[in-house]
Amino acid sequence: MAPGGLFSTAAVAVVVSLAVHVALNSPIQPVPSPAPPAARYTPNNLLQVSCSSSTPPIIPFRYWVLIDVRYTQGLEKLGEGLLREPEDVYVDAAAGGTVYTATRDGWLQRLRPNGSWEQWRFVGGTGLLGIAPSADGSMLVCDADKVYMADSDRPAAPRDRIMRTTIQNFSVGVNSWQGLLKVEEGRVTILASTVEGSTIRFADAAIEASDGTVYFSDASTRFPFDRWFLGYLEARRTGRLLKYDPRTGKASVALDNLAFANGVALPRDETFVIVCESAGYRCLKLWLKGDKTGQTETFVDLPGSPDNIRRAPDGSFWIALIQLRSPWLDLVSRWTFTKRVVTAFPPLLDRIKATAKGAMVTHVSEDGEIIRVLDDSEGKVINFITSVTEFGGDLYLGSLATNFIGRLSLAKLPRVQEAVPSVDIYSQYE
Repeated sequence: MAPGGLFSTAAVAVVVSLAVHVALNSPIQPVPSPAPPAARYTPNNLLQVSCSSSTPPIIPFRYWVLIDVRYTQGLEKLGEGLLREPEDVYVDAAAGGTVYTATRDGWLQRLRPNGSWEQWRFVGGTGLLGIAPSADGSMLVCDADKVYMADSDRPAAPRDRIMRTTIQNFSVGVNSWQGLLKVEEGRVTILASTVEGSTIRFADAAIEASDGTVYFSDASTRFPFDRWFLGYLEARRTGRLLKYDPRTGKASVALDNLAFANGVALPRDETFVIVCESAGYRCLKLWLKGDKTGQTETFVDLPGSPDNIRRAPDGSFWIALIQLRSPWLDLVSRWTFTKRVVTAFPPLLDRIKATAKGAMVTHVSEDGEIIRVLDDSEGKVINFITSVTEFGGDLYLGSLATNFIGRLSLAKLPRVQEAVPSVDIYSQYE
């Protein structure tokens, strides 16, 4: 056979082998991804800096990128080395500013006002995500892992499916339960692990309304937390906003067909509930009261993928924007075929995923207008911010890529002279 024929045969064999490998090993059934934000964003790196003087200057928004060398790194790293990927942060004003977080080692940890850290409650597993206070003094926790703490109200699982250990008088069971948990002194209760006959696979974030109703997100019905990137890349709208009714003890679907449902928040008057769509680059609001009850509309379009959202003391909102953009990721996300190929080779997927770096948070008004954006464009000080909470003039930043909680003083940041009317302001730098 001629050399050209051998080469053609070999090429065909390689292509066929690749196609078979992809068909057998790609775990996703992808659809086209939503178009990413068209506007370009000019980095300001304000998550890296604080003002060295007591009175920060007023700097027009469009010139933030020109901050000079008088500004030095000012992000404080709380609990550095003690916390394993603190995804969400809650600050309890009634307890003098006690800071709570959930970490990948299964602990709920807290920072007391005196500066000491405490391993407060052990739940177990690596999938403790959103945390939120309940009116009865307990803590609501979203568990996206298969670990729960057995309690007297729940019968033990079959012996071959459970492992028990005792930690600080808690009995911990490893089982197929996950979902919305209630954590209190000496006890953890599963409030909801299924909804309308389907498993809550990826409980992500929660908020309790004044009447005790809990709204919480289920990011994906196909992939669990440890495979979250597959769900994001697949781009199927399987996310859900769920509603737990404490009077009936049951959960229901409030909104479905969401592009990776994530953070959840309520405004002060609780007329609607906000849910973030990480893969949709936006937050939606579902009306709970008034003439629009039951209707859904866009709350805000964003220059990144929204993760957790927290209401600020003045009624506005802070939103963490995970940065899942890079030339390589944009290329892979463009076609369903490239998604299949990359996900069939886990080492390649990990390398491409690692090309996305940076951290960003945005401040949004009650009406859904962007007020300001802060970022660390290359993740030099903090990377992959997943939550942002304002308390006492400071921002508390959670992340799945750090071993600390970031704290940044708003008073030390340059003040903004002009508001940001829309995301279009990032489309050019003057």
